[in-house]
Amino acid sequence: MRIAICDDDKEELARISSFLDKYQREHNASLTYKAFHSGVELLSTVRSGDFALYLLDVIMPAVNGVEVAKEIRSFDTEAKIVFLTSSPEFAVASYTVKAMDYILKPVEEGRLFGVLNELMTDSQKPQEGLTVKAKSGITRILFSRLVYVEVVNKQVYFHLSDNSVREITARLSEFEQPLLARPEFMRVHRSYIVNLFQINELTANGLTTHQGNSIPVSRALYKEVRDAYVKQLFWEERTTL
Repeated sequence: MRIAICDDDKEELARISSFLDKYQREHNASLTYKAFHSGVELLSTVRSGDFALYLLDVIMPAVNGVEVAKEIRSFDTEAKIVFLTSSPEFAVASYTVKAMDYILKPVEEGRLFGVLNELMTDSQKPQEGLTVKAKSGITRILFSRLVYVEVVNKQVYFHLSDNSVREITARLSEFEQPLLARPEFMRVHRSYIVNLFQINELTANGLTTHQGNSIPVSRALYKEVRDAYVKQLFWEERTTL
């Protein structure tokens, strides 16, 4: 697991780095980390998939931690984000960028180790998904990476978080049961099923995903979609606090 630490406080950076070194030794963990002294420095070098976890200081000059997180989410929806903050009041805003957690500063060893333990445990669990026969061959589509499913004529397109697409010849109804049985997936139009976690903005005119895709929302389904989306946001907020 690769970790990025971003904090303009050199002492805090050294403190967190020493904790990560200790965790690696005591748990024989496969992890590496890189320290950044500003959000500008991090964003100038990072690319999608570079890091599995970002530890971001909230208050930084030029570009603050929230702005850094929003930029990260524009190209990486899979990475975990944990904010480092001096005030617990900030936690309420963390759900807007799908943050995993927040840690009060100065960072304590036990609190950081708890976050790392959770990530290590999750990484060892088999991930859930669908196995489909695409044109490129049999492929596994993880639910966590699936942004939306679209049907055009007799072709079903699975749009993934890295902007790749898996195309198969089938009916959308063949995938409704496993998808709609999960709380994060919802039909928003007769031709679309969307992952609520991947919605960036929802209006009466439609929705946009974190990847910038525009998807229509049926007028008949709009209220139901809106209510489910709001419920999902508040559920994330409660589990983050």
